[in-house]
Amino acid sequence: MARVYADVNQQMPKSYWDYDSVNISWGVLENYEVVRKIGRGKYSEVFEGINVVNYQKCVIKVLKPVKKKKIKREIKILQNLSGGPNVIPLLDVVRDSQSKTPSLVFEYVNNTDFRTLYPRFVDYDVRYYIFELLKALDFCHSKGIMHRDVKPHNVMIDHERRKLRLIDWGLAEFYHQGMEYNVRVASRYFKGPELLVDFQEYDYSLDMWSLGAMFASMIFRKEPFFHGNSNSDQLVKIAKVLGTDELFEYLDKYDIELDPQYDEILSRFPKKSWHSFVNAENQRFVSPEAIDFLDRLLRYDHADRLTAQEAMAHPYFAPVRAAAAQALQNSGTPTHP
Repeated sequence: MARVYADVNQQMPKSYWDYDSVNISWGVLENYEVVRKIGRGKYSEVFEGINVVNYQKCVIKVLKPVKKKKIKREIKILQNLSGGPNVIPLLDVVRDSQSKTPSLVFEYVNNTDFRTLYPRFVDYDVRYYIFELLKALDFCHSKGIMHRDVKPHNVMIDHERRKLRLIDWGLAEFYHQGMEYNVRVASRYFKGPELLVDFQEYDYSLDMWSLGAMFASMIFRKEPFFHGNSNSDQLVKIAKVLGTDELFEYLDKYDIELDPQYDEILSRFPKKSWHSFVNAENQRFVSPEAIDFLDRLLRYDHADRLTAQEAMAHPYFAPVRAAAAQALQNSGTPTHP
């Protein structure tokens, strides 16, 4: 059971989380024109577009043939999260009258690919953007929603405006206590141990593992940090860092039986020190607080991981909180000519 926000959906009317009964009010397809293709995923093709009514740039996500229920879920979740901090705003939903193919229209973010952007970051940038991402995660968790696909590709950053948006809510799901979920979510390098050992009663803390894996890659300049070449190898890569004794402790606690295929590939690995990943190239990002923060995220036991709210209060973000308080103070004081 989740340590926080466990009963959010219980407290809500059924219409809040019962996405199957969502009513979609379709917008006008002709209001949008495609400019260029900017990406593609398993479930969609993504285009930069223009709203020809107001000439605003937008992003058009054309959904591939997929279960209607999945489309409804994504729309319902985006509607529920509307206006939340750093959550990509859904502007419209349209469909082609012939093919009936639905498209989601989003706010445009002038993103720089993370492989180009992250190497340009200074220490404060990492703190700042992880804090911005935590705002989005705490908000969606407080609304009873797990993202389930946190990774650099789904974090849009307009560095010039210092604006971050968490995108792609296609795998997001409502959290209900005691519910068993599909473990085939998240991208391999960011899958929490719970997914890899087939533990279905997971919760919001899955997102915190993914955030931790992303954070590790940023501070150690190693992308991805856990580089498995299959799901089973992914768990091995994690065990080589966190240790096998700790893994078996976790499995025992939750009465999880490991797939026999692991007998071959999981030998005994000691827990590695986080400091062993520090080198001349990455040391500018590594501080005692950074290591402590990382250590509290990358835990086998999902119940031991920091929640998004606890994470935001961590000393690692003290400079970010101080800057925000200062900015608030400055905006509140009248400036005299």
